[in-house]
Amino acid sequence: MSKFPASVSRHLRTAVLFPPEQPLRLEAGGTLSRIRVAYEEYGRPDPERPNTVFVCHALTGTSHVARHSPDDLPGWWEEMVGPGRPIDTNHLHVVCANVLGGCAGTTGPWSPGPTGRALAADFPDITVGDMVTVHRSLLRHLGSTGLRAVVGGSLGGMQALEWLLRHPGDARQFLLIATGARLSADGLAAHAAGRAAIRADPHFADGRYTEEPGARGPLEGLGVARMIAHLTYMSSDSLDTKFGRRRQPAATAGSPAHGPYAVERYLEHQARTFVARFDANSYLRLTAAMDRYDAFDRPAAVPAAGRAPRVQVFSFESDRLFGAADTEYLAARLSELGVPLTHHRDRTSEAGHDAFLLRVPDYLRAVADSLGVHESPRLVSQP
Repeated sequence: MSKFPASVSRHLRTAVLFPPEQPLRLEAGGTLSRIRVAYEEYGRPDPERPNTVFVCHALTGTSHVARHSPDDLPGWWEEMVGPGRPIDTNHLHVVCANVLGGCAGTTGPWSPGPTGRALAADFPDITVGDMVTVHRSLLRHLGSTGLRAVVGGSLGGMQALEWLLRHPGDARQFLLIATGARLSADGLAAHAAGRAAIRADPHFADGRYTEEPGARGPLEGLGVARMIAHLTYMSSDSLDTKFGRRRQPAATAGSPAHGPYAVERYLEHQARTFVARFDANSYLRLTAAMDRYDAFDRPAAVPAAGRAPRVQVFSFESDRLFGAADTEYLAARLSELGVPLTHHRDRTSEAGHDAFLLRVPDYLRAVADSLGVHESPRLVSQP
């Protein structure tokens, strides 16, 4: 099966943090040391003023948030980050790191343990707070003295929220996009079904599938997990618009497609491409961390009004994963803490949760306005 990271940008950098004498003490218990962190930088830091934006990626994202040049590999947030984009790298210095527990260069289940074999099922439970601790350590390693903003969507938005609640003085702004303070029962159920599919795969081997040379791993189970999750990323309307009940031509011999419906073929395609780039143990650990997150289950460190950073919440009416009730709960709890808050709710896109990654002009313009580094962002895709 594939090794991770399967493919990375040539611009990928790594740092090794938390030496053995100062390990990361995990919130769920245990420690990790010599944590390898994969990250990329865009633009240049300004020595005269804080202009660094830290981007926290979503569940299956990586540090490669955007192209560095026209001939570079596409990034996962091309509409948001780059020259002339809302997070304008002509003016802003952007840092994005692969999250702790991931499989795109940062320490996770594929990392070697004391025996030299992958940690696999022995990789410890992690939390959103642990992710933020690693991000902050990376910034200290890079010599950052202050952030213009912390920005994140979905799980990345949870990281940005946790950063705000624990370390509000780190940044002037926090942009929380398509996210919430906790998952609803609907979100928990989707993750539970996905994890069950992975564990039911006969090649899962109790999470130790990495130990056999040439082992396939739980590819079918991981693919089904992706199909389940993808249904929470799209709205019912977007599925109807894109696919309806349209049928596809019959699959040819040797084709990996099974179902006759266009929507079924689409989900099968999503599964195939996902298992080529993601690790099942990482998926288990990261979805569990997302499930456990409950931002307001303990006291927050947000300072009193007048000293608090600016917070912008961006949500989408068509979002199933983080719906209106989730956003209202988030905004209400932050308001109770005296946080200066603005909320931009998009009603133009039917794309669902994934709208935060797409070209939604009103939303992109609102993000650009909140950062205020240029007058008119380009709202077309880069070449």
